[in-house]
Amino acid sequence: MAEPSSDLPPPGGAERPPSGLTRLSQRVRRIIAPNPSPFTFTGTCVYIVGEGEVAVIDPGPADPAHLEAVIQAIPGERIAMIVVTHSHRDHAAGAAALKRMTGAPIVGARAHAVAGAPPTRADASHALDYAPDQALVDGARVAGRGFTLEAIATPGHAANHLAFALVEESALFSGDHVMGWSTSVIAPPDGSMRDYLASLEKVARRSEAIYWPGHGAPVAEPQRYARALISHRRQREAAILAEVEAGEASLGAIVARVYPRLAPALIGAASLSTLAHLEHLAERGLVVGDRRAGLEARFRRL
Repeated sequence: MAEPSSDLPPPGGAERPPSGLTRLSQRVRRIIAPNPSPFTFTGTCVYIVGEGEVAVIDPGPADPAHLEAVIQAIPGERIAMIVVTHSHRDHAAGAAALKRMTGAPIVGARAHAVAGAPPTRADASHALDYAPDQALVDGARVAGRGFTLEAIATPGHAANHLAFALVEESALFSGDHVMGWSTSVIAPPDGSMRDYLASLEKVARRSEAIYWPGHGAPVAEPQRYARALISHRRQREAAILAEVEAGEASLGAIVARVYPRLAPALIGAASLSTLAHLEHLAERGLVVGDRRAGLEARFRRL
């Protein structure tokens, strides 16, 4: 899920990848799920890794026709594992159905931990029935015929977010952590700006030559782009802090000034990312919020 109205220029422009089965490299193919939106761009990128016995990374939504299309796109091949970067519905909702259709185990991100009972509005973006057969930790590896995937813990966009390095090709399946067409929504309480920035620093120190993101076209020169994302977030934070310094301000007023001319449908997502910035500022003792929770809070400078 991407942040609306990003002012960070995408690398190479917001290229619209083709929707059919596309060969990307010796070991990687891609299908775009039919779930386009302002937050998913042209749809979720479903990656097929390997030949003959393959891994499917992020099967996408629980759309029977889409999942059947994934299987039909690789006739004569067997899905040996279903790999999930994080449990948001646009990436993970189809995992259980694809497992039933193929018998392949689900590996990758741990299940989302529901904070309340029943689930709160904050849990709505997650596939709550997502249950991996094997939850991977940072540095864990899974291997198939001709490929090795290494899990890289990248919390921030989601607390359970993992990226996956394709060892044989110096590539990174970056999920929603780094996308070339827009920046990621950071939605508290599951999303954390502190963790997101630390995860950007982490991947910027790595050596992968290309990123295959959860939405949109590949990201070339990924270390340079990750550093640009960090700079973009710091600039956004400075703008938000300046609004708070001008006087105690409601979240809605800050969003209106920091995201001018924003379409009404996108205000909610922008508000969540702004709240994540404010929480990060509060963690560092720069601002304080009142006792109202979440989007109702007001903030002032310390």
